[in-house]
Amino acid sequence: MTAAALSRFCGRDWGITLVESDAIGTVGVGEATIPMIRNFNAALGIDEAEFIAATNGTYKLGIEFVGWGAPDSRYLHAFGLVGRGLGLLPFQHYWLRARAEGFGGPIGDYVLNAIACREERFAHVERQPGSALPPLPFAYHFDAGLYAAFLRRYAEARGVLREEGRVDNVETRAEGGDITSVRIDGGRVIEGDLFIDCSGFRGLLIEDTIQTGWADWSHWLPCDRAIAVPCEPSEPWLPYTRSTAREAGWQWRIPLQNRIGNGHVFSSAHMSEDAAQEALLANLDGKPTAEPRLLRFTTGMRKQAWNRNVVAIGLSSGFLEPLESTSIHLIQTGINRLLDYLPVSGFGPRDRDNFNRRTAYEMERIRDFVILHYHANGREGQPFWDMLRTMAVPDTLAEKIEMFRAGGKIVRDQDELFDVPGWVQVMLGQGIEPRGWHPLADELPRDQLEQFLATVKSAYERDVARMPSHQDYVRRLADQARRKLETA
Repeated sequence: MTAAALSRFCGRDWGITLVESDAIGTVGVGEATIPMIRNFNAALGIDEAEFIAATNGTYKLGIEFVGWGAPDSRYLHAFGLVGRGLGLLPFQHYWLRARAEGFGGPIGDYVLNAIACREERFAHVERQPGSALPPLPFAYHFDAGLYAAFLRRYAEARGVLREEGRVDNVETRAEGGDITSVRIDGGRVIEGDLFIDCSGFRGLLIEDTIQTGWADWSHWLPCDRAIAVPCEPSEPWLPYTRSTAREAGWQWRIPLQNRIGNGHVFSSAHMSEDAAQEALLANLDGKPTAEPRLLRFTTGMRKQAWNRNVVAIGLSSGFLEPLESTSIHLIQTGINRLLDYLPVSGFGPRDRDNFNRRTAYEMERIRDFVILHYHANGREGQPFWDMLRTMAVPDTLAEKIEMFRAGGKIVRDQDELFDVPGWVQVMLGQGIEPRGWHPLADELPRDQLEQFLATVKSAYERDVARMPSHQDYVRRLADQARRKLETA
């Protein structure tokens, strides 16, 4: 992703060399995304149909959480708006009043994406000017390995020089400690001014070489293992990711055209690796198509994502488990910041400090959102979940929870990733019930409130009913793109 973006925007002015080795395995489980990935692909000029065909992709409208509030509960964190605002207030205040007065359905009845998920439908929706209906925001599920290969071809076609091999030595400048070159097996030496560390958890440059340090968040997010395995596909291809709570963690399900990606994230302090693998294999939709792979990790972030002349992108900069599909997004925003701060000459401390401050802010706010799922659980009697429900959480999260519990308010700070509808859906889905709502919601007469909710619900249902099935839509789009490529 980094090489492709730099080749698109900096290819004429910078010499870009990509060092990687096919002999080194990749994590390759980040197959679910959030809607901002569309901005990345669009900026690179990638044709969506070609991308869907090349990566065996499907569309994603949200995430279904099963068993997180209580063992038999389920809810959707769907992309897009919750209901429609009325006057000065967001929708949840009117909904909270309606529920207290005995009418109004589940919150998902008033979320366009949630209805589309329930009906397993999808379409690219073009709204007419003045339409009262919201957009249908979407992201993708795709094969991360195929996406990487797709972007490699893109980058090389735009002048990126790819060097195959493992880095076996790193040279640094005696004064200041900046990296001057890397040597790859075979003796080839590659010099550079700026080095981008995309070496994963190891942090070959950012940590092994210049020892930046790690902020450990495992006391809030104790899961430290994941077992991943693909299985045979099943129909229909659902337009959402599923996250199912298990005894000491959770299981993901990501539907692609040719397979389902599955994984079990768990705490090794509460479950053995053998038991975790057994639980995963017992809960697949079809026969496994590869051997399960074990991943070990520690949740947290590098103390500086940009240190000296090294910028860490992706897992080398930090790791938040993929509960809300943010791993690929964090790669994307790291690239965006890198482009923002590309130096005119030299690398100044102010640029680095701003880069690191913005990176930390984003990671910490996403961290809080992920912790919310664990902390506000209703799985009583299970040691892992009991511990998380009673733990102290970051002050920033505690304040958000209390504001919502007191009066249904969510305040979005600056440019944090998750917006008000996301927080509302997860708070309610996890069983956090506000004690009240904004007093202005009481100004609407009851009959008008009933009509308002009914109108929103029926308009969204009619909109979804006009869409084709998600599977038919994807299959038709991908088949057209493949035929086009075959005849090109």
